[in-house]
Amino acid sequence: MSKYTGPDCRLCRREGCKLFLKGERCVTPKCAIEKRPVVPGQHGLLRRKDKEYGIQLREKQKVKRAYGVSEKQFHNMYLEAVRQKGVTGDNLLTMLERRLDNVVYRMGIGSSRSEARQIVSHRHITVNAKPVNIASYKVDKGDVIAIKENKRALEMFKSLKGQKPVMPAWLEFSGDKLTGKVKELPQRSDIDLNIQENLIIELYSK
Repeated sequence: MSKYTGPDCRLCRREGCKLFLKGERCVTPKCAIEKRPVVPGQHGLLRRKDKEYGIQLREKQKVKRAYGVSEKQFHNMYLEAVRQKGVTGDNLLTMLERRLDNVVYRMGIGSSRSEARQIVSHRHITVNAKPVNIASYKVDKGDVIAIKENKRALEMFKSLKGQKPVMPAWLEFSGDKLTGKVKELPQRSDIDLNIQENLIIELYSK
């Protein structure tokens, strides 16, 4: 499976918004969007008006890159969202939010989704007391997410002690116990990223 290995900030500039791929750097003046808010490349300063397909494509790319999933993964999630009851767009975003790497990021254990994905893949996280190293694992209501007992002494986790990170209402995390819980399944209103999911659905429906 292909993997993007270029600069993360280039992706934010291409999509024209912050995707929060670099953690704390994204909320400082060093953020690429703050320093150079133009499309990368020699023609980045030219003003181009996207057509309908281009607008839909950019929305899909923005969401895909923000959550760090491949095109195949994203398309498969769309197909699953279609089969589920309810609004397809809401189903798709809910599945993205329920990914374990996103939950670890939302709980403040990882400063970015890419860092959270690495934490999961290195078997630092347990779900209901069982180690899980699959970033795409989908959590359910009542699941207990914790940092593995023998990994809690690592320097990267010591800074979590005593902290109360800001997180969505459907999650909770204790910095003292290094344990969190999925209180509810995420709703569309819990997603803070500016997403027009209807454009993605229109793109895949063609």
